[in-house]
Amino acid sequence: MHSRLALLKAAAAALVVVSFMPGCSDEQQTDAAVGDDAGKLVIDGAGATFPEPLYQRWIDEYRKVAPDVAFHYEGVGSGEGIKRFLAEAVDFGASDAAMSDADLAKVGDRGVVMVPMTAGMVVLAYNLPGIEGLRLPRDVIVDIFAGNIAYWDDARIEDANPGLNLPHRGITPVVRRDSSGTTFILTSHLSAVDDWWRTEGPGVGKQIDWPGGAMEVNYNAGVAERVRISEGSIGYMEYEFADRLGLPIAALQNKAGQYLKPSPTAGTEALASAEVVPDDLRVFIPDPPGAGAYPIVSYTWLLLYQRYPEPAKAAALRGGIEWALSDAGQEVAESMRYIPLPAQMKELALAKVSAIR
Repeated sequence: MHSRLALLKAAAAALVVVSFMPGCSDEQQTDAAVGDDAGKLVIDGAGATFPEPLYQRWIDEYRKVAPDVAFHYEGVGSGEGIKRFLAEAVDFGASDAAMSDADLAKVGDRGVVMVPMTAGMVVLAYNLPGIEGLRLPRDVIVDIFAGNIAYWDDARIEDANPGLNLPHRGITPVVRRDSSGTTFILTSHLSAVDDWWRTEGPGVGKQIDWPGGAMEVNYNAGVAERVRISEGSIGYMEYEFADRLGLPIAALQNKAGQYLKPSPTAGTEALASAEVVPDDLRVFIPDPPGAGAYPIVSYTWLLLYQRYPEPAKAAALRGGIEWALSDAGQEVAESMRYIPLPAQMKELALAKVSAIR
């Protein structure tokens, strides 16, 4: 018991450390960052952890294109990203839930532009040694996160997995404690599957009161790591985080009744099911209808000011974002298992970026 507790504490401590230069102390990292940025135009952003691996890769690649510009991005969760953006504490924010009407009403004279940069799939990764190829029906997913299904050998899970020898082991959902766009994506899907979730259950939001004995941690990386070390657990996260740790991923039942694992084709079909793109580009697809559509997908947005007091900073932001939206940037996204933007959305996003002054 004591050794297991020590392991969990050590893992939790490790998750607190977010470093772009492994092996360096905080002081060394700060000194190195100052040295690397000397004489450069520095642009700071913060927000969603869902696209963070991609944003860090884009920053590394764009440094080769524009060595005089230093972009920095801190993955702190969508809610905190919006908070910092509204406080004008960053040059840009990022959110998987875009900004709500209530948040938009708080924006000052500088205005706001929301730009979808890529899209991704939320997966359910699990830790059941020896169990591969798990399939989860739509209503079962709702009841797992509602705390209504307690054991892995529940009859409804067994019925969907006749070839698996599921253990009589308790299910421990791993969920987000922080204000999270990934939570917004998942809860939007669960409410689309079952009205109860929205009207009587936990509801839809970036931060909710999770029922039952859920294990709460911060950030996508935190959920992935906790699932990795916790037998019997299941957690939701962006595909890249599960893939990076080699976690087993469940095949999820979509609206058409098909069981699908995440794939570029399934993600693209899900995005294509959006019938209307509003002027502000806030497109949500909580339950895509296509037979080949992966069921839990979302765009993720950058939050930009329409007006910047420094013309050079506005120009640098436009240049960096236009590169990320280019074929080169979107190919990087696809290589990291994100979903490249559809052609129409890419064109609309570029038009939004051109309005930044």
